[in-house]
Amino acid sequence: MTLQIRVAQLNFVVGDMLGNARKIIDFATRAHAEGARLVLTPELSICGYAAEDLLLRPAFIDACDDALKTVARELAGLKGLHVVVGHPEGGGVRTRSVAVTRRHNRASVLCEGKVVCAYDKRELPNYQVFDERRYFTPGNGVGVFEVEGVKVGLLICEDAWFDEPARLARDAGAQVLAVLNASPFHAGKGAEREQRMRERVADCGLPLIYAHLVGGQDEVIFEGRSFALNAQGQVVARAEGFREADLAVQAVASPGGSQGVDLTAGADALVPLAAPDAELWDALVLGVRDYLGKNGFKGAILGLSGGIDSALVLAIAVDAIGADKIHAVMMPSPYTADISWIDSRDMVKRLGVRYDEIAIAPLFEGFRTALAGQFAGLAEDTTEENIQARIRGTLLMALSNKTGAIVLTTGNKSEMATGYCTLYGDMAGGFAVIKDVLKTKVFALARWRNQNDPYGTGSNPIPERIITRPPSAELRPDQKDQDSLPEYEVLDAIIERYMENDEGMAALVADGFEPADVEKVTRLIKLNEYKRRQSPVGIRVTHRSFGKDWRYPMTNRFRA
Repeated sequence: MTLQIRVAQLNFVVGDMLGNARKIIDFATRAHAEGARLVLTPELSICGYAAEDLLLRPAFIDACDDALKTVARELAGLKGLHVVVGHPEGGGVRTRSVAVTRRHNRASVLCEGKVVCAYDKRELPNYQVFDERRYFTPGNGVGVFEVEGVKVGLLICEDAWFDEPARLARDAGAQVLAVLNASPFHAGKGAEREQRMRERVADCGLPLIYAHLVGGQDEVIFEGRSFALNAQGQVVARAEGFREADLAVQAVASPGGSQGVDLTAGADALVPLAAPDAELWDALVLGVRDYLGKNGFKGAILGLSGGIDSALVLAIAVDAIGADKIHAVMMPSPYTADISWIDSRDMVKRLGVRYDEIAIAPLFEGFRTALAGQFAGLAEDTTEENIQARIRGTLLMALSNKTGAIVLTTGNKSEMATGYCTLYGDMAGGFAVIKDVLKTKVFALARWRNQNDPYGTGSNPIPERIITRPPSAELRPDQKDQDSLPEYEVLDAIIERYMENDEGMAALVADGFEPADVEKVTRLIKLNEYKRRQSPVGIRVTHRSFGKDWRYPMTNRFRA
């Protein structure tokens, strides 16, 4: 007995039900011709994840139902083929003041034109970027079906992180667990995910296949890396990360398995896990490529300053969409150092992108003249610095409007946390590439990219001096970032512990951080919530970003 199983690790588009259905049909048809009799697709593969409030629209659910019927009809002639498809099911009751959800996150098993088994997700996550209880009600059943003598138990994503759903499937006769997933990426999650699934295998005694989504959806990234564990919890197959993949696994008779079935795969089916900086780079590249591609942008524009942040974003963008689709614009101020010009010109020559220079000094003087009467008797301060940043933002947005290219902002997480950025200035744009990347990691990624060329766009793209010179906004004479902020190693450590992990100020001081640094950083995080609420969406790569999983009131008086 050998059952050929294929995992359709595909990149679906939210709301493109017919396109998603076609991808499933094409994959399943090819897999059946190659001997597969079970095809697994990711969680909510019909509509994409996460559809958010589209799920509240009856017409959206109707379109999902129609797409599911299309898949069933198109594959009806493929004898013996079982295809597991994720989709929403049901509706609810809504008034202006009350909503009652009767909708399920469902996996349906299609075989020869019919639904032969259906399973509703039992565990609905409601933390971090998840708010599934807004849209779904928990299931209470078990989904076990048989393919060529093998009984397969269905779980959907969060179900597999708890004991009971897997145990119920086993007790209902399951010999193999098939887990459909849309599990958002953050740094280190791949290894954590596999470890939790090993624990699931150890607890229930069943081998497990993890079918995972790949692709970018607004701020969230799904990295793929579908995998299979045998009955001993060993990884026997793992798909490549951050790319579509076709993972082949076999269920075979095994006297040693508790249920008489185990999973095997060819030696070439086990792709090693990538190093942390490599996977982070892939996540950022995929996030840019999918946000621009799925939303139909013709290209990207960014302000190139000669500093580390814009240099890193440029390198990511080139790897994501190609040099021919990128326009870098240098906008020197009266305070721009000569080396910033030199390094910017050097970098664009290395990467081969379009490059222009637009001096903002005349525009800045025009603003000064226009405001001279209003500012009479007042000393220059951050106001004049912000005017320069806003001139640059206006120029970039004008180019975006004229060409249809999106402006990529270049601010990092350290700046977003502390407000070291200008509203309607360097924050102006459509997509924030490194919004969730701390400054210390920005430097690390720049060094990594200079040592690696994962997409074949050129080695050593970032001039060394950009990496080694002290960061500066260059909006006043001899300005340095560290004039206004603690050393980045200290700053980022406080942000990570206070913002990402919810540790208190007292705990940070007790662990040796200077009280003045803790006070300053936490105060700035609180004060600048209003800025972050007006910032563009950006790629989430940590377990806590300034996005869907950060919901702090702008008006509040709590500090601790």
